[in-house]
Amino acid sequence: MALPNEKELLLEVSRGNENAFSELFGVYHRLLGSHIFRITDSVELTEEVVQDVFLKIWINRETLTSVDNFKAYLFVVSKNHALNCLRKLAKERAYETSLDNNVLNLITDETSPTNDYYQLLDMAIDHLPPQQQKVYLLSRHDRLKYDEIAAHMGLSRETVKKYLQGATHSITSFVQSYGNISALIVLASIFF
Repeated sequence: MALPNEKELLLEVSRGNENAFSELFGVYHRLLGSHIFRITDSVELTEEVVQDVFLKIWINRETLTSVDNFKAYLFVVSKNHALNCLRKLAKERAYETSLDNNVLNLITDETSPTNDYYQLLDMAIDHLPPQQQKVYLLSRHDRLKYDEIAAHMGLSRETVKKYLQGATHSITSFVQSYGNISALIVLASIFF
C-alpha cells in the first residue's frame, strides 16, 4: 500500500529534504526489516541491510523522481543487497572452513613438513648421550619436574638442569646442521 502523498514525499527527498526522508524512513523501515529478516534470518544482518539500503536511497535521492512504486523499488533493492551480503558471508565462511581444513590436513598428513620436523627431532634425541637422553625424555615426554627426575635417576637437581641444558643445546645444533629454520620454530615451541 502506497502512501497517499508518496510521489510528493519522494520529490521532497530527491530535493534533499531531510524531514521528508525521515518520514519515508519512519513509514518503511519496520516493514523493510520484516521483509529482510525473512531472507537473512539474522537480526544483525537485517539491521545492516536496512541501514545500507536507506543510506543508498539518500545518496542516490535524485533518482527517486523516476520511481513509480516506492515499496516495490525498496523491496527489490533491499532483497538484492541482502542476497549480496549473504553471498559475501557464505564466501567468508567457506574461506574460513578451507583454512581450518588446510591446517587440519597439515597436522594429520603423514608427509607433512611438521612430521619431517618431528622425525628430525627424534633423530636429534637419538644422538644424545644416554643420561641426557633419559633426562630429556623424562622432562619433555613424561612431564616430570627437575626434582622428580633427580629422585627417579638418583641425580642432583643441578645435574638434571645441566643435562637438560646440554640436551637442548645439542638438539638445536643438530637441527641447525640441517639448516631447517622451520624445524627450529617447532623446536622452540616444544622447548618453551
